[in-house]
Amino acid sequence: MFQIAYLDCPTGVAGDMVVGALIHAGVPLDYLKDQLGRLKLTDSYQLRAERVSNNGQQATRFHVDLLPTDANHHHQSTSSESGHSFHRGLLDIEELIRAAQLPLKVEEMSLSIFRQLAIAEGEVHGISPERVHFHEVGAVDAIVDIVGTCLGLDWLGVDRLYCSALPTGGGTVNTDHGRLPVPTPAVLQLWAMKKVPIYSNDMNWELVTPTGAAIVTTLASAFGSPPPMTMEKIGLGAGSHLLPLPNMLRLWLGQPHQLKTVKNETVMDHGSFHQADPWVETIAVLETQLDDFSPQGIAYTMDRLLTIGALDVFTQPIGMKKSRPGILLSVVCYPETIHSCEEILFQETTTLGIRRVIQERSHLFREIETVHTPLGIVRIKVAWSQESGTRQVLNVQPEYEDCAALAMQYQRPWHTVHQLALHCWQTEQGARVT
Repeated sequence: MFQIAYLDCPTGVAGDMVVGALIHAGVPLDYLKDQLGRLKLTDSYQLRAERVSNNGQQATRFHVDLLPTDANHHHQSTSSESGHSFHRGLLDIEELIRAAQLPLKVEEMSLSIFRQLAIAEGEVHGISPERVHFHEVGAVDAIVDIVGTCLGLDWLGVDRLYCSALPTGGGTVNTDHGRLPVPTPAVLQLWAMKKVPIYSNDMNWELVTPTGAAIVTTLASAFGSPPPMTMEKIGLGAGSHLLPLPNMLRLWLGQPHQLKTVKNETVMDHGSFHQADPWVETIAVLETQLDDFSPQGIAYTMDRLLTIGALDVFTQPIGMKKSRPGILLSVVCYPETIHSCEEILFQETTTLGIRRVIQERSHLFREIETVHTPLGIVRIKVAWSQESGTRQVLNVQPEYEDCAALAMQYQRPWHTVHQLALHCWQTEQGARVT
């Protein structure tokens, strides 16, 4: 089933607040510890989470306790840019993430966040993204927050993320470049790049950190009011400042919901499910033909499109004018993300024009379940139809990344792990029935 999430940020957003909200919503801390351990940075930090009371509300505060090898300067609880001495370049961080063998979607999202931040920092300092050396966001705790956020969203099966307008905050903070006004230059640049709606709430604190800004400007499909949705779960991530408002980020999880207008017309967040046929949804197909663009550039463009929420991206070989071989690049997306996808196509490719077609597609309802195997936990994607109100499972597939990770860890063939996970799921289903 299509899962959406909304980040409500009345007191801003920082990396630790996002991870805290994800843990509060059900992401196991042990899962984060296990996956983050693949980054080979565990000798630099320890992770913990605690329940705190904030204005009478229970929330989760996430801590990255740094050992003497690093320093913590990006969480909302401190100035995000004060006196950090450990610098990592974009290429260093990309190498670190790629070597970790994280789930593919997590790797792609994490790389995109750091790339987005590098572009913003490069604009601020007048250098290329590859020459950017991160200060605070290159620190261990910031890397943990960014990758941890991507792990949590992936674990919860979030298909699309939305975010509220963001408060500007105020005052000043210490940075490696001296004392700077809030919002800091990198945060301002990220907001400008994504046209983020902002407002002042008269709080003179750094409410949106560079890490938090990078996360939401990269992963959120849209900013503003909540989308029409049926609420299923809430996660509260606590900050550390004592503020006039409860200092917490609120993560809302649920399903897209139909609304009725005064003319009794169906309105969906995605223009999505039809009332008469709930497994039919409206999609957009974008197409462009290219005969002068490199394969490497095509691969990068496809990754960017998938990261911002494209449903599918694919290419087909074609013959073009003057007998030139070329490719047809097709993007399947929801109608409200047409602009974002076209923006990437114009930025990243040599195209001068893009065709749009609005179509309908049938789909099965889907959800992610977990199964315990003798080798470890594997997520299972279960797809079903809802004929006559009865759920009929039609397709069950273990997640590739989970099977691949266990296959590598235990030196087993991938298909053996895949079959084991499927067998364990079927066994559990039989036990539930009996």
